[in-house]
Amino acid sequence: MNPKVSIIILNWNSWKETIECLESVYQINYPNYDVIVVDNGSEDNSIQKIKEYCTGKIKVRSNFLKYNIDNKPIMVLEYPRKEIESKTNSGKKIIANLPPNRKLIIIKNEENYGFTEGNNVGIRFALNALNPDYILLLNNDTVVDKEFLSELVKVAESDEKIGLVGPKIYYYDEPKKINFIGGLINYWLGNWHIIGQNEIDYGQYENVVEVDWVNGCCFIIRNETLKCTGLLDSRFPMGYEDVDISLRALKCNFRIFATGKSKIWHKIGASRKKSKKLKKLRHYIKYFYYTFGTKLLLIGKHWRGVKLVTALIFNIIYIPYWTFRYILLHLVSQ
Repeated sequence: MNPKVSIIILNWNSWKETIECLESVYQINYPNYDVIVVDNGSEDNSIQKIKEYCTGKIKVRSNFLKYNIDNKPIMVLEYPRKEIESKTNSGKKIIANLPPNRKLIIIKNEENYGFTEGNNVGIRFALNALNPDYILLLNNDTVVDKEFLSELVKVAESDEKIGLVGPKIYYYDEPKKINFIGGLINYWLGNWHIIGQNEIDYGQYENVVEVDWVNGCCFIIRNETLKCTGLLDSRFPMGYEDVDISLRALKCNFRIFATGKSKIWHKIGASRKKSKKLKKLRHYIKYFYYTFGTKLLLIGKHWRGVKLVTALIFNIIYIPYWTFRYILLHLVSQ
């Protein structure tokens, strides 16, 4: 039996990336999933463009896959956030008998709620209306391998105490170069090591490995794990939300794994490139907050005792240096 998975994809002013992601998802070999696109108040006609893709009017061009016309049209169920927040079983019976690759749920947020709360809207709907065994968060600027979900579920189902599983993430523009497999935390410094980052893949990371955290770009989380951890913490709108929920899962005595047999490709930073470029002082201040303030928030939330002291000292020194260096290099390059 294949556990049911709800795949949540957040879109904001990036329908071209989203339909390429959807096309790859609809070609996976896993037989039991629902796809939910949460639109975060887009202003580029994203919802209409995604619906045109579902009818077959817009064909996806990608170096990673061949466009499939056979599953078009895809039935679209479209809900405003306020409606599904009050009627969480909306659409459940309508879509139940359709194949996974012939249906799409679109939830329309009236404004941009950020990454964490935007995803939380989709998670709440899935848990209440679809009753999945697993939730899968997937960035819209990704393309997935046909086996990616099967491999994630295989690992998750091997032990009921496995709470989260992440894939091997490659750079979209450098398809053989690894961006992320899993993260290991140094609790004394409040810092971490990313397994495999910037290495060329020649098969050295095909095994399943236990890690401390997985990347928010893509991970699968067990329903029972979410009941203990709660949803994503909206105080982390653009970073560290993945480390935070991983640490909460560990505190709930769940284990976290990454598997090199599940593969996706990520257009690193695509959503942030759409934001205003850091050309004014207020933009730098905002950037500093996200890299410094949220990191200290994470440490204050999860670290205790002597490790809290050493981690705070290290990061109070290190993060301003790293941030200043980044800003200086950015200014020089302009």
